[in-house]
Amino acid sequence: MARTDSTGSTWRYRWVHRQNERRRREFRSADKAWRRRDDELRRLRTLAEEFQGSAAAGAGLALELAPDEVVFWVLPAAQLVEVRHTTVLPAPDLTVAPAAAPPRPRRPDGVRVADAGMAVITNRRLVLLGGRGRRDWAYGRMTGLAHDPHAPVTLMQVLDRRRTSGLMLPADVAADFRFKLTLAFADAIEQRGAVLDQLDEAIAEHAQLKPFRPQIATPAQAQPFAFVPGGRRTVAVAAGIALLVPAALLDTDPADPTGSEVAVAATPAPTFVAPPVALPAAQAKAPPAASKPRRGTTAPTPTPARERLCGAPTNPMGYDFCGGERIRRPAVEICDWFDCVPEFWAGRGHLVQCGDGSVSLTGGRRDACARHDGVRRTVWR
Repeated sequence: MARTDSTGSTWRYRWVHRQNERRRREFRSADKAWRRRDDELRRLRTLAEEFQGSAAAGAGLALELAPDEVVFWVLPAAQLVEVRHTTVLPAPDLTVAPAAAPPRPRRPDGVRVADAGMAVITNRRLVLLGGRGRRDWAYGRMTGLAHDPHAPVTLMQVLDRRRTSGLMLPADVAADFRFKLTLAFADAIEQRGAVLDQLDEAIAEHAQLKPFRPQIATPAQAQPFAFVPGGRRTVAVAAGIALLVPAALLDTDPADPTGSEVAVAATPAPTFVAPPVALPAAQAKAPPAASKPRRGTTAPTPTPARERLCGAPTNPMGYDFCGGERIRRPAVEICDWFDCVPEFWAGRGHLVQCGDGSVSLTGGRRDACARHDGVRRTVWR
């Protein structure tokens, strides 16, 4: 008779309910993250296309504009920072990418605040109108530019100034400032189209990563370990114990005469020693055996399936740790066979195993398995 609960549903139906709820929850989380990034990419694309300045925007500013100079953006609160030690920054480029999270509002080590005021982005330069004076960074004389990934600080180097300096901004506007500065620099070198092409490519690549709605689990897919408390891990632990106990029994076989002889030799001699018993010469000279299998048994050999999986759990998808092709779109039932990390379907990369044994879809990224002891190895098919 099948085991049922108070509603009459068997354990298979309870397993189906849990699986479908988990799949729906993970899909919603992944879909929400995908839509959030898609909206940001499209917002940047629209901004890059419609980003225009005007000379009238500089009215009222303590700044004299050149005849062909227009103001793109004005930021009321900014701080002038200077680097204490000499450093070389990478050359300015047109790379644009939405930030995964806003930087933390902190000042990096080795950077000091020298002034504060209003930041102005024009099509020719970046200007800080501070309380102690004005600081200009002309695009045509700029040799280095770097955005700190962990702090809202942008550093710049120009030909007519030895010391590296830059701006520290409020954390919530740092991403927009960096993007608009890139657009202004692109306009100065007549490369606005390169920025638009880069954003179009990013939108197209992101569209291919849209998560698919998971398939609905059925009672026929329920595995026997779903009935066991603890699931697959309990079964794995029990299987390991079942393999270790026979090996331990073989190592401590009481019928092994050599084992008894070694034990006797290691025991301290008593005060009254009995006369020695003569042993056959062959038995007396036989070396002690580490472990001796029982008669009629042979040493187990690894199965071909275990060799092909290279330590990966048995699964119908054919995923292993041996090598082959990286997996960027795993099967929807992967979490039935592997231990998936929370929010697995929100990952953006290829399939990897983390240091704690779980699998994640963040391979190839700097933050892969960040909360799970780092990347251990790649999962292949």
